[in-house]
Amino acid sequence: MPAAGLLLTGGTSRRMGRDKASIRAGAGAAETLAERTARLLRAATRPALEVGPGRTSLLTVRDAGEGPLAALAAGSAALRALGWTGAAVVVATDLPFLTAGMLSWLADHPVGRSVVPVDGGRLQPLCARFEAPALAVAETLAAGGARAMRDLLEAIDPLLAGPEAWRAAAGEAGALLDVDTPEDLARLPGYPP
Repeated sequence: MPAAGLLLTGGTSRRMGRDKASIRAGAGAAETLAERTARLLRAATRPALEVGPGRTSLLTVRDAGEGPLAALAAGSAALRALGWTGAAVVVATDLPFLTAGMLSWLADHPVGRSVVPVDGGRLQPLCARFEAPALAVAETLAAGGARAMRDLLEAIDPLLAGPEAWRAAAGEAGALLDVDTPEDLARLPGYPP
């Protein structure tokens, strides 16, 4: 496998009002969003770790709950402890239409720099590929108190990839659609409020 995987399941889900990782992946679905994303990530990456409270069957790395950059740094350190020195695909748990194709596209991306998809003009750093030097920068930034992914993006030079680059592989126009609020969830087909 050309990249490791880090599934971020922590966070307070403050705007959602409940744990996003435990939301069912559609009406009547047996899997939660976290379980579904873990399954997809496991198929595209090795090793694959969960950074958070342990919502999946992936090996879990606890984080201090200090934001996504700190979670990425904790995951990066855990990968290094396992002997991994390459790139990592980082994905949040709140992408209900994420596809295996999207994750494989990131994992297999041939460019020798970090890749951040862009959708609707929005950068998606929580469904992106970070090369080893960028992971090291994330650890340094987090150790210095930075908490936002934008801090990392400003410190590295990622390839920003628009839908024209990833949509065919994703197979789903809404593959990067994230849900942050109950209203976001209620608007999705197959997701009751």
